[in-house]
Amino acid sequence: MPGQGNGDDEKEPHYLLGESRLNAMDYAGAARAFEESLEVNPHSAAAHYQLAMLYDTQAPDPAAAIYHYEQYLKYDPNAPNAVIVTQRIEACKEQLASDVLALPSSSSTEQQLEKLIAQNHELQDEVNKWRQAYNALHSAQMGAAAPVATATAPAAGLEPAPPPRTVTEPAKAAGTPAQWHRVVPGETAMAICREYGIRFTSLEAANPGVNLTRLRVGQMLKVPRG
Repeated sequence: MPGQGNGDDEKEPHYLLGESRLNAMDYAGAARAFEESLEVNPHSAAAHYQLAMLYDTQAPDPAAAIYHYEQYLKYDPNAPNAVIVTQRIEACKEQLASDVLALPSSSSTEQQLEKLIAQNHELQDEVNKWRQAYNALHSAQMGAAAPVATATAPAAGLEPAPPPRTVTEPAKAAGTPAQWHRVVPGETAMAICREYGIRFTSLEAANPGVNLTRLRVGQMLKVPRG
C-alpha cells in the first residue's frame, strides 16, 4: 500500500474505480483508471504507486514503473516503504537495460517500417479509387433524376419562368492523413499522450486491440488529431 500521503487522493472517483478493477484483476482497466486519476491530480502519490506496481508486476513496462516509483517518492518522501521502492527502481533499471540489449538491429526495424509505409500508401490508393468510383456513380444518378426542361410559350403578360437550378452536392473535404508515432526505448503510452497533448482514452480509441500498457520498441501507434 502507499505511504501515509493525503487520504483524499484515495477517495478520488477514478482512483476508487482503479482499485475496483485491480481487485477484479482487470489490470489494463485499472491502469486506465489510475492514469485518469493522475489527470485530475498529478500529485497523487497513491495513484503513482498503484501504476508503478502495475507496470512492475502485472503489465511489465520497466520505464513506466521507474517513472511512477520516482513520482511516488517525490510526492510522499516519508513513505515507510521507501527502501523497498528504491530497490524496485534499481531492479527495473536492470530489466530495462537487458531489454535494450536485446533490441533487433536498426536495419531490420527500418525495413519493417518501410514495409508498413508502403502498405499504407497502397491502402490509401485503393480508398481513393473507391471514392472516385462512388462519386462518378452518384453524379450519374443525380443526372438521371434531374427534370428535363421543355420549352413552353409564356402566358400573355407573364415573364417566362427561370430555368430550374441544378442542385449539386458540395465537394467532400479531402481526408486528413493519419498521424503515426514510432515507439522508442523507454517510452510509455502516457508519455506519448503528454507529447501530443491528448488523453489516454483518445489514444486507446485510435488503436483498438493494442495493449498500451505493453508497448514494443518500433511499434507504430495512430495518434488522433487534437
